[in-house]
Amino acid sequence: MADMTLHDAIHQRRSVRGYLPDAIPDDVLTRIFELAQLAPSNCNVQPWKVFVATGELRDQLSAEMQRRVIAREPVEPDYEYRGDFAGEYRKRQVECAVALYSQMGIERNDREGRERAVLRNFEFFDAPYMAFIGMDKAFGTTVALDVGMYAQNLMLAMVANGVHSCPMGTMRNYPALVREAFGLGDETRILFGLAFGYEDSSVAANRTRTTRDPVSASVFMKSSR
Repeated sequence: MADMTLHDAIHQRRSVRGYLPDAIPDDVLTRIFELAQLAPSNCNVQPWKVFVATGELRDQLSAEMQRRVIAREPVEPDYEYRGDFAGEYRKRQVECAVALYSQMGIERNDREGRERAVLRNFEFFDAPYMAFIGMDKAFGTTVALDVGMYAQNLMLAMVANGVHSCPMGTMRNYPALVREAFGLGDETRILFGLAFGYEDSSVAANRTRTTRDPVSASVFMKSSR
């Protein structure tokens, strides 16, 4: 799979929400993270920090996060999430939710089903690997862009090696728990998470497909004043 074209990797990358328990061979993991490391970086500072939980630690983190969600304990993210989408952005958000919930058989008024769908995030969608991605607290938005470009490299490298992933903003909710699990100091801040592994094609949510607007909706070219 590693000789897949960039074109194919971009077209095949999508958020997968159901995984097999199979381990990824060490050499494949190494190849994936080596490719991701080639991401663009302002002044080559390479600010990304990636903490991958698997095995027993993965299970412990998942269980504790589920407990907190069920108990409705307040979240304490390092970075606040601005989720007040409006206009065309709200329209796309709703279309995405409808596409996903339709595959999962969740109706609009099915509160229990929606809560179950939320909890699936903290089950890590059964992925055997959960990466928590962050940077030093000294960095701001500009450097966070580097981390985003790294994450794109990482996801495309995974696809090229037969692995799928799901970027997850919900993994920013309990950063102190992540720092404790990995023995990190307060200088490390968590931006988001990335569940990854081999896709379980039998999971209904994995049939979800979203669309993209035409290029003309976001790219504007001008050659003169």
